[in-house]
Amino acid sequence: MLMLFLNLLVAAVLVATTFVVHFAGLVGLTAVMRRTGGHPSRHSTIMKQGAAILAILFGLFALHSLEIWIYAFAYLALGELGQLETALYFSTETFTTVGFGDVILSDRWRMLGAAEAMNGFLLIGWSTAFLISLTARVRAFEAEIENLDD
Repeated sequence: MLMLFLNLLVAAVLVATTFVVHFAGLVGLTAVMRRTGGHPSRHSTIMKQGAAILAILFGLFALHSLEIWIYAFAYLALGELGQLETALYFSTETFTTVGFGDVILSDRWRMLGAAEAMNGFLLIGWSTAFLISLTARVRAFEAEIENLDD
């Protein structure tokens, strides 16, 4: 029972950490988009918006990669997985909910792996919602420009 509570405590710390990282990353990506002219406005061009969306995609990939590395280092620190490559591989397949099953955690820490999967699912969903919102704003701006031309 003590191990379960320890799993949940470690998971809570990692989830909180990755949520903060993700939130800060999305705020940063939004600020970069505004500064570079990719945010829909009268002064932005389609090319700038397209470049900004690509930058956002790379930024989201970098955010998720950082969050995966956070979990990988946790598995190493706990002594659960002995090599960085193995920890990173396990964390990636767990975070993305692929779950091949060729690398598994011991019974002692398997709840942490389950928490990472749920965490990754939520963060990937959050990124998807962010990207859809961004794309919708760009499309609305394009529609506004087309209406001005009429």
